Parts: sequence; structure tokens; C-alpha cells
Amino acid sequence: MNLTVIAYVIYLLVSIGLTVWVARTLSRNGRIFIADVLRGDEKLADAVNHLLVVGFYLVNLGFVALYLKAADAVDDTRSLFEALSVKLGVVLLVLGVMHLGNVWVLNKIRRRGLMDHRQTPPVAPQGWTTPAGA
Repeated sequence: MNLTVIAYVIYLLVSIGLTVWVARTLSRNGRIFIADVLRGDEKLADAVNHLLVVGFYLVNLGFVALYLKAADAVDDTRSLFEALSVKLGVVLLVLGVMHLGNVWVLNKIRRRGLMDHRQTPPVAPQGWTTPAGA
């Protein structure tokens, strides 16, 4: 079997495995954060979490598929490991950037919700005062 084909198979197996593992880990541990962002609405948190996981799979697996083609032929074991390390390193970086992007967006939503919550007074106003000097 050609070493390039072996590199493709190893790349696909490891990349897909990493993508599934990261998505499951983020889904399981991120659900609590999403529920906090959405002020405890569990059904909405589950729905948003599921949509984020689906989007995560689509983007990452699409990138893995697009990045499959090797630039150079893989002629020996050394070039096999070099090609795999570059490709898997880039996939790991993309997974990390996707994760940080999700956390950043959710944190923005959470902060906006906290600011809206803090702007409401603790008690309803009971009257008006006239400004000083009027």
C-alpha cells in the first residue's frame, strides 16, 4: 500500500477521533456554562448546546476533509510522520480556535445578560424628587 494512502487513513482516523472527543467534552462540560448564560433555562441550554455541537462538527469535519490532500508525496516513514504532524497540528489549532471562539461568544452573551440584570433597580421607584436648583 502506498505511504500517502496510509498517511490519509491515519490522518482521517486521528482527526475525526479528536473532533468527536473534543465535541463531546465541550458539550458535556459546556452545558453548565450555557445554562448559566441563559439564566437556568435548561431546555434552551440543551437546544443551544446541541446546535453548537452540530456546528462544531460541520466546521471541523469540513476543514479536515478540505485539508486532506498532501502537498508533497509521502515516500518514506520520515515524510509520513512529518506530513501527519503538520496536518494534525493544524487540526488541533483549528479545534482550539473553534473552542475559544465559542467561549468568547458565550461570555459576551453572559456579560450582556449580567449587565441587563444589574440595570434593573432592586425595588420599584416610589416617587420622584425635584432636581436641585430647579
